[in-house]
Amino acid sequence: MDLPVRLVLRLELEELYAAYAACLDDGELERWPEFFTAECRYEIIPRENFDRDLPLAVMRCESRAMLADRVAALRRSSVYAPRALRHLISGVRIIAVDDDVISAQATYALVQTLLDEEPTIMSVGRYLDRLVREAGALKFAERLCVYDSVLVPGSLIFPI
Repeated sequence: MDLPVRLVLRLELEELYAAYAACLDDGELERWPEFFTAECRYEIIPRENFDRDLPLAVMRCESRAMLADRVAALRRSSVYAPRALRHLISGVRIIAVDDDVISAQATYALVQTLLDEEPTIMSVGRYLDRLVREAGALKFAERLCVYDSVLVPGSLIFPI
């Protein structure tokens, strides 16, 4: 892939990642599944399990419908304290482009602020993504959120 095409693709990825973060940070969870293909894989998994190829994930969804179910469960049945979330995404890299599949990764930090507390870092890790184009737009066919700690806050109820 020549440099101008690669740069345009990287900018497109950065725009997608920024829109994804804004969707979650602004609490627009019903729009979150739209970032994915109908048949997709979304996981939040500790680095230790990922490195050892162990399948245990904190959250795992295998289709856009499962993502929508996750959102519905959050809206209808979960009880949690009000909070603000901020996703900080950097280091966006194109790993490979094979036919119509783009492999990319980025680092993230997720900061959580409860209304009466100081901000805390909730999760730090990397996104490992496989993306495809649908109707001209990039969509996640796979998004693995590999977090660095073996510990995960008990308040992890939202997507990363």
